[in-house]
Amino acid sequence: MTGLQALALPAHAKLNLELEVLGRRPDGRHEVRTLLQAVSLHDLLIVERAADTSLEGGVEVDDLVLRAQRALESAVGRPLPARFRLLKRIPVGAGLGGGSSDAAAALRALRRLYRLDCDLGPVAAAVGADVAFFLTGGAAVAGGSGERLSPTRPWEGWYVLAWPGFGVSTARVYAAWDRVGGDGDNQLTRAALTVEPRLAEFVAMLGAGWRMTGSGSAFFRAFPERGPAERAAAALRGCWTAVVRAVDAWGPD
Repeated sequence: MTGLQALALPAHAKLNLELEVLGRRPDGRHEVRTLLQAVSLHDLLIVERAADTSLEGGVEVDDLVLRAQRALESAVGRPLPARFRLLKRIPVGAGLGGGSSDAAAALRALRRLYRLDCDLGPVAAAVGADVAFFLTGGAAVAGGSGERLSPTRPWEGWYVLAWPGFGVSTARVYAAWDRVGGDGDNQLTRAALTVEPRLAEFVAMLGAGWRMTGSGSAFFRAFPERGPAERAAAALRGCWTAVVRAVDAWGPD
């Protein structure tokens, strides 16, 4: 066997700098308009060509890695067996897109390892709403259920991430939005607070200036420089925090 046999790819997190829910579609998904920004926090996915497929180190959400592999196999009409090893750094159920980013990294790795000549965009969109964004990263305005992307200029700054240590069900948050609606920079915030009352205590602890990403439960605050971001993170107690920077697009492989 010749050629590339293994790859290690970072799977970056994302922030929803803005998120507007436009309504529910006939297919049951919600129409959104959101400004996405990739950040330096990332999982690491190691992919090797293998006789059989296996996934080590994943969690329940990372079944998306195997779903992505199956979707790509279906698209190209051939088996693409691989050994996946996942090193998780992105909190699960936080609205940071870790599972979707892992899936996109799997698609990119398989295309390179098996020298595939195919468009990953439709495959990614079928796997999950944010997966297509993570094929190229950077910053983009996303429409539809997240699959229609218009690249935009990244914000060159720093963010503090704060996560309370528990996740929130995306499906339950969108169902709650159908009942209570939303406002603000992230229109899912009110719905998330309805689904998970502990978030209200977390928001009160954070204070002013923090915004939720995705359907929660992580929040973020933007800073133009690293120093103030690190001081803001150090002031928080009783929660997971990270200081990250915005990252530019890594582009197609």
